[in-house]
Amino acid sequence: MSFLQNANKGNNNISIYILTIAMVIIAYMLVGPIPLIAELTIFSEVGKDLQLENSINFANYLGKNKFLVYIIVPFIFTLITLLLAVKFLHKRPILSVITNRTRFDWKRFFTMFFIWGTVMALFLVISIFSNASITLNFNAATFFPLLLISFFLMPLQAACEEVLFRGYLFQGFGQLYKKGWISVVLTGLLFGLLHSANPEVETLGYGVMVYYIGTGIFLGLLTLMDDGLELSMGYHVVNNIFAALILTNEWQAFQTDALFMDHSKPTFGWDSLVTILIIQPLFLLLFSKVYGWKNWKEKLFSKAN
Repeated sequence: MSFLQNANKGNNNISIYILTIAMVIIAYMLVGPIPLIAELTIFSEVGKDLQLENSINFANYLGKNKFLVYIIVPFIFTLITLLLAVKFLHKRPILSVITNRTRFDWKRFFTMFFIWGTVMALFLVISIFSNASITLNFNAATFFPLLLISFFLMPLQAACEEVLFRGYLFQGFGQLYKKGWISVVLTGLLFGLLHSANPEVETLGYGVMVYYIGTGIFLGLLTLMDDGLELSMGYHVVNNIFAALILTNEWQAFQTDALFMDHSKPTFGWDSLVTILIIQPLFLLLFSKVYGWKNWKEKLFSKAN
């Protein structure tokens, strides 16, 4: 049985899917923001005159590290809710929405983590030498707490998105439509729509959605062909850590005191185009050779029972 077919295990009545998705939405939108709302309520007299209509103002008001924690908290509630629903409502093993292997393959995870991390580091070096607008932003008082947040909490945020999209919904669409390519495309589109509310989209325009949707499809292909989330999770985790800890700007979703700050005019950069047009296809080719993915046609187009 493939990873896509794991949805056939346990209780998979449509009502269980509807209930689980409703619980996930409640966890993210209503329960997760409670700590942030509580703080703003407590300090409302201090902050009542501030314009807190966007994430930049929130970050400046609360402190960037604290605000980053508040951004991550809803994802933690969502992940816990989803995994509990899989176990107690769907009545199947939690591991079944993470990997088809008997346990999580950390070697796969860290292989992708270090490869994509190295590529992003090379992109950064090129950018620093070609762009005078990138400046060192190191502040020990804020950087080292950010380091802890990035490596201990940021992976939970990425894991939540991976388990929800490339795990739970991916398998659900597989059960419904019986085709791997449909699961890949639909979860890629939903992944892109999730990020449509990011300030990057407002700043750069909807053209940047090509990057989000393309990356969602790429991660879906990794999951489908490798029968697990280890590779996609490794990519996603290091990508988000890098965005929070190493290089930031004044208009992206993660407002942090990163090591470097990019002050240049907001653009859909060359590195994003190179990533979706060259790097991601090369990753698929590389891992297909490393892990022997030879059944592309079967995985993508054959009916999954």
